[in-house]
Amino acid sequence: MLNFIWLFMMVMSVIIGLITGKIPEVVLAVTDSAKFAFTLALGLTGVMALWLGIMKIAEHAGLINLLTKALKPLLLWLFPDVPANHPAMGAIAMNMAANILGLSNAATPFGLRAMAELEKLNPYPGVATNTMCTFLALHSSNLQLVPATAIALLAATGALHPTDIIMPFVLSSLCAVIAAIVISKILERLSRFKPVEISASEETVS
Repeated sequence: MLNFIWLFMMVMSVIIGLITGKIPEVVLAVTDSAKFAFTLALGLTGVMALWLGIMKIAEHAGLINLLTKALKPLLLWLFPDVPANHPAMGAIAMNMAANILGLSNAATPFGLRAMAELEKLNPYPGVATNTMCTFLALHSSNLQLVPATAIALLAATGALHPTDIIMPFVLSSLCAVIAAIVISKILERLSRFKPVEISASEETVS
């Protein structure tokens, strides 16, 4: 779907450029944007390599395992339907720990594994459970103590103090996490959002 949106925007820009007689400006904008994107990507490479290297050292030093253990009591409260020793709980904890440290690349496979494990506990296959919805909301609004990507973007674009965003970023992401948890817990109590099993005939029609 996203590819169609980008194609639509490019085609429309060319058509509007033809109608308004500003094709040279469109071509110039394309070349300038490509040049800026290349420069930005080069600038990001060094900064991202630095931050990811630091995070990798923290991972091998056992910081993620410590965070996972610290998060266990919170996860037991957030996901009461998941047994404490179930593999899903471990995957969720690792996902959250990786997100907190800004390791989004490492968080993604843990998130996919968590969803696969949660589906095994799903009494209504094919329908997202309250636990799955809560985890998705938590993953999407994740708390980050080190916003490595945002810092890298600011540094690459010439910001004088790119790390000044750390505290505002932490506070805003914390607010997002709290809002996600509160809303998901409220919605799961409403009768209209109670899961309903999908029959085989309904799955065939859909």
